Amino acid sequence: MRILVTGGAGFIGSNFIIYWLKKYPQDTIVNLDALTYAGNLENLKTIEKNPHYEFVHGNICDTQLVNKLASNTDTMVHFAAESHVDRSIIDAAPFIKTNVEGTYVLLEAARKNKILRFHHISTDEVFGALKLDSKEKFGDHTPYNPRSPYSASKAASDHIVRAYHTTYNLPITISNCSNNFGPFQFPEKFIPLAISNIIEGKKVPVYGDGLYVRDWLYVDDHCRAIDLILQKGEVGKTYLIGGLTEDISNIKIIKKILRIMGKDDNQIEYVKDRPGHDRRYAIDWSTIHKELGWSPNYNFDQALEETIDWYKHNSIWLKRIKSGTYTEYYQTQYGK
Repeated sequence: MRILVTGGAGFIGSNFIIYWLKKYPQDTIVNLDALTYAGNLENLKTIEKNPHYEFVHGNICDTQLVNKLASNTDTMVHFAAESHVDRSIIDAAPFIKTNVEGTYVLLEAARKNKILRFHHISTDEVFGALKLDSKEKFGDHTPYNPRSPYSASKAASDHIVRAYHTTYNLPITISNCSNNFGPFQFPEKFIPLAISNIIEGKKVPVYGDGLYVRDWLYVDDHCRAIDLILQKGEVGKTYLIGGLTEDISNIKIIKKILRIMGKDDNQIEYVKDRPGHDRRYAIDWSTIHKELGWSPNYNFDQALEETIDWYKHNSIWLKRIKSGTYTEYYQTQYGK
């Protein structure tokens, strides 16, 4: 099988490529990535010389390039997205461009080239927010209610993907996942930001009262879920992927990280809340469990310890990505 992965130099995409080539060494993966600030080819150093792997530097909004790549593709796995809520609040334009227009360009190429499967990676944030004191979870029939420019752009892309299935019979699947964490995550996101700040002796910023709740999914468990969807998933269907069975607040997570790293609560710094901050997310992932046999291999505490250990043992990667010098790696390897 020949797979076109979009955004494969990013956090989840790079983990997926490494996972896939290890499990399916005879398949070929083409990685299309624009190498924005969150794209890092160093994530893929272990497989960059694999004859079944090819990197293409380009943008998913480039119709000519996408069509060229799609002409020799069996399956598309679409990770590429602007994904940081805080950045979408500051400037929504890149989110609309990449997440909506870019998805449209990929779908058109998939339709014209009659690919066998288009899998779209989405987020639980399209469903809006849940009440902090409720037991409710996002499920298969939860209506969309996005509350940030980021989640609105992802909701739009989900609708377009489904429309291409209904209108053109394009063989699609969608997965709406919860907050991922693990190796190679850009340290603007909650967990790696806390870990990297502690490593550097800095305070750990916590929005508002710190009682916000997210459903956390270890990235390797996410890769396994995508694998199952591609192998066994029902065409046209959406699968929800979550990692937890009980709520854990942000402040509890910070305190877990501090304890594991041998620090105390004095490193916590409460900061002004961000606009429209969703209180709680939680996912009912029973459908993918019942239909495809998926469940997380990692419990949260185990995955958190492994993530902290990875960042502690990859201080050079962390330093380079936070300074921006990782772009030198691309120039050295691939030129302009």
